[in-house]
Amino acid sequence: MLNIIPIPAFKDNYIWLLHDRQHAVAVDPGEAAPVRAYLDTHRLRLAAILCTHHHGDHVGGICELAQVYNAPVYGPQQEDIPCLSRAVGEADAVEIPELGVRLDVLDIPGHTRGHIAYLGAGGVFCGDTLFGCGCGRLFEGTAAQLFHSLQRLASLPGETKVYCAHEYTEANIRFALACEPGNVQLKQRQEDASALRAAGYPTLPSTIALEKSTNPFLRCTVQEIIRNVEQQTGLKLPSGNEVAVFAALREWKNNFA
Repeated sequence: MLNIIPIPAFKDNYIWLLHDRQHAVAVDPGEAAPVRAYLDTHRLRLAAILCTHHHGDHVGGICELAQVYNAPVYGPQQEDIPCLSRAVGEADAVEIPELGVRLDVLDIPGHTRGHIAYLGAGGVFCGDTLFGCGCGRLFEGTAAQLFHSLQRLASLPGETKVYCAHEYTEANIRFALACEPGNVQLKQRQEDASALRAAGYPTLPSTIALEKSTNPFLRCTVQEIIRNVEQQTGLKLPSGNEVAVFAALREWKNNFA
């Protein structure tokens, strides 16, 4: 049986670990110590390391883990990833024979120029592109790139689990409610997230279906959202231009208190 668990790191990062009680795969290990502690405690052998993009809080522990466990490192072909064994991109797949898992690689640029996701094991490991009720900032890509990357993720089956890399859900929900206060499902999500965090549990993974019903960055055609983003930004957005709505939403979120 395959288990997928979040290992907390830094202030609000999650390092996702896939394991079958014998072998494990680590996704975006920004630091090595918590991964090594979990592997040692549960007597697991690290079979591979997967990376979605080059930011330090996602790659900082890669070399130590690769050296200690002699594990191959997979990462985006358009970015500089330390200790990389195999660069991967769109249409590639990562096979983990120890776990019997195949993960398809998707190019999802925007947050960074070469950001990728790994799709498989019932979910998508999407790094900092799609968050619980939010999305990543634009550091190297364009609003159009990130919008289309998010639309691509939104096109996945609704039951697909979303394994993103930060516990941002509650803060993102507060922004989402400012965008779409009439969304009943969003209000329920706020209650659910609050209860999970109060009990010490992560709000993740979510699902594509939940994101599509509550995440404003996947709801750029909703009139309530368009009205509120225009009111907040002072912009008159062109009719039918979802990218323009998305760009305005992202800028509003950048400055949301």
